[in-house]
Amino acid sequence: MYNFAAVCLLVVATEAYAAGDSVTVYRGATVIDGTGAAPRPDMAILTRGARIEAIMPDAATAKAAKTTTEIDAHGLYALPGLIDSHVHLATPPDRRYAEALLRRDVYSGVTAVRDMAGDARFLADLSREALLGEVPAPDIAYAALMAGPEFFKDPRTHESSRGAIAGEVPWMRAITPSTNLALAVAEAKGTGATALKIYADLPGKLVSAITEEAHRQHLLVWAHAAVFPASPREVIGAGVDAVSHSCLLAYQASPEIPRAYHGRAPVDEKLFANDDHRLDPVFGEMKTRGTILDATLYVYEVMWRVPDAQPPPYCTLAFAEKIAAEAHRAGVPISAGTDAPGDSQDPWPSFFQELSLLVHHAGFSPMEALMASSRVGAATMGKSGEMGTLEAGKLADIVFTARNPLADIDNLKSVVMTVKRGALYRRADYKPITKEEAQGEE
Repeated sequence: MYNFAAVCLLVVATEAYAAGDSVTVYRGATVIDGTGAAPRPDMAILTRGARIEAIMPDAATAKAAKTTTEIDAHGLYALPGLIDSHVHLATPPDRRYAEALLRRDVYSGVTAVRDMAGDARFLADLSREALLGEVPAPDIAYAALMAGPEFFKDPRTHESSRGAIAGEVPWMRAITPSTNLALAVAEAKGTGATALKIYADLPGKLVSAITEEAHRQHLLVWAHAAVFPASPREVIGAGVDAVSHSCLLAYQASPEIPRAYHGRAPVDEKLFANDDHRLDPVFGEMKTRGTILDATLYVYEVMWRVPDAQPPPYCTLAFAEKIAAEAHRAGVPISAGTDAPGDSQDPWPSFFQELSLLVHHAGFSPMEALMASSRVGAATMGKSGEMGTLEAGKLADIVFTARNPLADIDNLKSVVMTVKRGALYRRADYKPITKEEAQGEE
């Protein structure tokens, strides 16, 4: 049993960023730890500073030092902090809007996000503020983007490279067979990025070469599931750590892989009308390699709401759900990512809609969806040893809900409080996004 007598006497933690070794115990919650284990009722979670020190039966807290801050969590459900594995906070950069989205996230239980490429100058500053608790925000891991030269006609790349030339900066780099990959990867790493994102217009050989060099320099590699002309099997075979967008996997069944990202034909859904096994070899390799699928179902719903979207929608939501469901049945690890923030006037982030789609349309149980949103999400960021489950030694990233999300995944919309790196954010204190902050949404 944990010896509470050894707990240091320190200043009581307030509901600001946790400092030093301040000690707090959250008493009486039902713990759903994110490992897939059965819920444990009447538990106490002891945090010291930014980390979980112990999880034990609430009755064992009787010997807790009187100076330990106690927070009543009886009747609540304690889950690992949620992780949105696909956001875009800096395309284009807008400080007020980004901070407003992050504020909504953390007060809704989201304690980490994976930004999938934007202006790394902006993201470096924002991630530092989030890490130090200078703004209410989840932790931010971000990528430096690599693609073929043709891709950099995309206006988003110019928005993310203001003041410089898209394709010629470390976070938005055009790659050709003559590129010095060791230097390009080193410069990308120098932006503070956690990973490279391989986006578009690269052949399989270059995808493999980039991935090999990134891993040699201890960077993760995140990629679109089809990079055009690199096929899904070539991308996965290159050894990337995670691929995004379930529907992109379906291009593997195309008689010919599109040669370029822009102007590609939509997925031919008719190829799958009478055959649910066309992608089994792809799923099998993903399972063997441990390649994570960032399914992003929510963005397929959003695509069809945007008039004259460019590029136009290449897949329906129903088909994206079908591919995600098949991948899930095949044992592919799937994370929960949105790729779109949703309506700024919604008091809850679109992340909750992503989880609802996984459960109600892609065959996930609520427990599996929670693991996609925490344990697998942590793996996409290379942070499995730090976050994703409630365990002693890991970061004190915890969300407490009033209702049981295992009974209904939509019960997540009953967040009472979030703990992020030991700092407490009560939902009752949340200030909704204002119209002025939301101007960046347009």
